[in-house]
Amino acid sequence: MTVKNILETMDYGPAPESAAEAMAWLDTKNRQFGHFIDGKFTPPMQDFTSKNPANGEVLASLSQARQDDVDAAVSAARKAQKSWAKSGHTRAKYLYALARALQKHARLFAVLETLDNGKPIRESRDIDIPLAQRHFYHHAGFAQLMETELPDREPLGVCGQIIPWNFPLLMLAWKIAPALAMGNTVVLKPAEYTSLTALLFAEICDQVGLPKGVVNIVTGDGAVGEMITASDVDKLAFTGSTEVGRIIRKATAGSGKALSLELGGKSPYIVFDDADLDSAVEGLVDAIWFNQGQVCCAGSRLLVQEGIADTFYRKLKSRMDGLRIGDPLDKCIDVGAIVDPIQRATIADMVASNKEGETYQTTAPEGCFYPPTLITGLTTSSKLMQEEIFGPVLVSTTFRTPAEAVAMANDTRYGLAATVWTENINLALDIAPQLVSGIVWVNSTNLMDAAAGFGGVRESGFGREGGWEGLSGYTKAKDAPKPAKPVTAFEGKGSLSDPIDRTAKLYIGGKQSRPDGGYSRVVYGPKGDALGEVSLANGKDLRNAVEAAHKAKGWSKTTGHLRAQILYYLAENLATRSAEFADRIKALTGKQGRDEVESAIQTLFTYAAWADKYDGQVHGVPIRGVALAMKEPVGVIAALCDPRPLAGLIEVIAPAIAMGNRVVASASEAFPLAATDFIQVLETSDVPAGVVNLLTGDHAEMASHMGAHMDIDAVWSFSDPSHAAAIEAASASNLKRTLIAPVPGAAKAMLDAATEVKNIWVPYGE
Repeated sequence: MTVKNILETMDYGPAPESAAEAMAWLDTKNRQFGHFIDGKFTPPMQDFTSKNPANGEVLASLSQARQDDVDAAVSAARKAQKSWAKSGHTRAKYLYALARALQKHARLFAVLETLDNGKPIRESRDIDIPLAQRHFYHHAGFAQLMETELPDREPLGVCGQIIPWNFPLLMLAWKIAPALAMGNTVVLKPAEYTSLTALLFAEICDQVGLPKGVVNIVTGDGAVGEMITASDVDKLAFTGSTEVGRIIRKATAGSGKALSLELGGKSPYIVFDDADLDSAVEGLVDAIWFNQGQVCCAGSRLLVQEGIADTFYRKLKSRMDGLRIGDPLDKCIDVGAIVDPIQRATIADMVASNKEGETYQTTAPEGCFYPPTLITGLTTSSKLMQEEIFGPVLVSTTFRTPAEAVAMANDTRYGLAATVWTENINLALDIAPQLVSGIVWVNSTNLMDAAAGFGGVRESGFGREGGWEGLSGYTKAKDAPKPAKPVTAFEGKGSLSDPIDRTAKLYIGGKQSRPDGGYSRVVYGPKGDALGEVSLANGKDLRNAVEAAHKAKGWSKTTGHLRAQILYYLAENLATRSAEFADRIKALTGKQGRDEVESAIQTLFTYAAWADKYDGQVHGVPIRGVALAMKEPVGVIAALCDPRPLAGLIEVIAPAIAMGNRVVASASEAFPLAATDFIQVLETSDVPAGVVNLLTGDHAEMASHMGAHMDIDAVWSFSDPSHAAAIEAASASNLKRTLIAPVPGAAKAMLDAATEVKNIWVPYGE
């Protein structure tokens, strides 16, 4: 191509990036890799190969981890952990050294990532590798600050980490950096397709002198992930598909292992009629064709306001025609190769099976490439509007009003990210909080940083990676309460002598109601005397309570000031009846109840105080703009209360409703009558109907129902620890959050459990 040709056609000429250094590095290893365990590489086994998806060339052979390998890695991590946790300053120095080493070898990492994954070199070089470096720099600071800023927290121990193939090094950094910063050690499994940059990272761990056993990397297929999940680790951190996330949730149920899941998405990209359309088109290119659309938070679901739809689609198709697809090592390429022929076939089959709407598709070279695709005219119920394609395929429909846009955006089982494009900042900041997602980008997309948490809700998983909120997943309270001894109800004989039926009813939707099953039981005191009868709730009663809670969704939109007033009012009304409640507790337990009543009153005051003060943050992200970390209510929380007659109930209700949640609480199984007495306090304290719902009865029956209910957003259990397995296994249905503990924790911990963090990114300037 001559200069004249270039000037006449304005075509981009090739700008190839040399792969020589990366190939030379592979050659120094004889293109064979073992695992990195206890500070050294094991002998290679040549079990499977890693290929360049752009041309099918074999890059290296790798080892499939066996059970002995995983056991050795976990053992090495366990042995190293206590020493590693001793000094935050020491950890900071090593994390800083890793960040510097990543910078020093930046181009090698970028080229190797592109060779192994198929993404364009521009993305590896300019996005993935710099952001991985940023995570190690940022978390070096957290390591230094842990002792002073998180004095009540300590590391979990050994963390098992399983990462996907779409961002191999970046996902490694997202997981390893915070884990090490907080004093944990790790056993990490990279994706089978893309293990090479993880193995290069293992080499730089050795180069900087990282203590042996702190980082261990084992390679292989999904079976290795299963071994890590079943191993003696204290936490599992997984990024991948929702289907596998469910399997891991069930596999870890009842084990006591901490769990964070960052799963799939079907993220809406909303374009209003006042948007800068050219900018919105450019943003959309980044949203869906970045990394060939193989991004969990890809803006794969385009919602365009009806009046501008034709114009927007015309501009978008023109821009699609200009996208350059080909050799990922060419710096002029926009769209690279799909990671593997199997993934390409999956994408092609999903598009081919669609019979709705209108499909517009560009061209792509032969091989493991797929052309950018736009499918318009779909309905929100269309399969491609609901299912994650994980490829360069954009699906679209139109909306008329902002309210309709919100309804359509939220019409998905996922909740990872969303984009809002409008020149009206009032509209943007009105829409963003209404979107059910962990991240919202305003007039931008795919903005990520170590200072701002990343993660989703619903079937996009739970937990955050990055920022202050991400650290909580790698720490635990230093003074966590120890498991209490099981408490059983007192036994007695006979029934109540009062001829008037005084069976305590359930409290659902602001009304006292009889149990659906029609059963009740006598509650006896420590001397065997009958104190009263309580209703035995069943699954139908739980369903009714959840329905009532959903009808009270307006509570989540109230101000913290209003919620504080009602909590203070509850405390005031409880205080006026403190002697009565103290007597009831003594009759139930045989112990004086004054201290428990006073504790309950103080708890209500504490959360009333926090209701309008548990603020979000403005994260210091490196853009011209802000990332607003907003703390939002989880939604409907179901809870099994601990045995304490009154305090066990109040310590559940107060933090939940203070943050705007609605609660379905199953009262103390052994001593429920204080909770049913509290119904009268609720009825006289201006608590809106459905905000608090109280059940009594068998916790074992309620546990599985609560875990499986699709309209419950979180389950807290402070009851018998044997219920944990049933709750956590059933929670895989909609991947709801769970909190299992002997008793409710400190105020900040409970407020964390009662909130979700949504990061809203708002760039500014011309």
